Amino acid sequence: MSGKHKDQKTIETQVTVLCWNIWWRFGPWRQRREAIRATLARLDADIIALQEVWSHKDTDLAAELGEELGYHHVFAASMHGKDVGFGNAVLSRWPIIAHDHIMLHGQEETGEGRLALHARIDGPRGIIAFFNTHLNWKYEHSHIRQLQVADLARFIDAREKEAMPPVLCGDFNAEPDSEEMRMLKGLTTCPVEGLFFHDAWRVAGNGGPGYTWENRNPYAAAEFEPDRRIDYILAGAPGKNGAGHFVDCRVTGDEPVDNVWPSDHHAVLARLRY
Repeated sequence: MSGKHKDQKTIETQVTVLCWNIWWRFGPWRQRREAIRATLARLDADIIALQEVWSHKDTDLAAELGEELGYHHVFAASMHGKDVGFGNAVLSRWPIIAHDHIMLHGQEETGEGRLALHARIDGPRGIIAFFNTHLNWKYEHSHIRQLQVADLARFIDAREKEAMPPVLCGDFNAEPDSEEMRMLKGLTTCPVEGLFFHDAWRVAGNGGPGYTWENRNPYAAAEFEPDRRIDYILAGAPGKNGAGHFVDCRVTGDEPVDNVWPSDHHAVLARLRY
């Protein structure tokens, strides 16, 4: 066992991170939008990663939620439709001083691309390198997701290193024992040597399955798929004094708000030492 952290004072301050696929404009999206806003306001996370965020002409849902809830925001579109786009967003309590994104391997038959979004966040105790992604959704697309994970790892590795390890969120559409998740967690060959991530649920969940796609949600049940854990908050190896170490993780956004389910996915909420 390593003794590299022996006799160091453990960081007790924390950052709260939320990850949530909010299901674009499917279903009763106007009512769901209000349920999403209410849930985000209640949870009051410091940094939020959203997937399947809609954009329309000169606005997007991330900008609207940021204004309503008091967050800085960035958005990147992975598909531009005739009227409405689709992409990933980051909302942050603290300023986002830089951001960029890359498109990942593969494209869905619908024309949806997949991307990784990076936000460099100027938090009160140092820079947080924050990443948000959304991988291909089909069961049989593990081979594509593995290519996407390799793209993602190289993208993260190319960013400036910080005292706080990188934080990676997303709807990976992959179960914990899939090859693509094993690649990220250092359980098989890593796309970038030395770059691996800890899984918040594995480290600090309650020991249950942690399903984020669950058939008690009627939107999920309509797809006739099994319950799965496919949405993640990950962080690189903890830094000095435990920076980036997960201390708590739970599934949330898993109940209706005023009789409206906010999304077909549940959200993941985690607290990290920071």
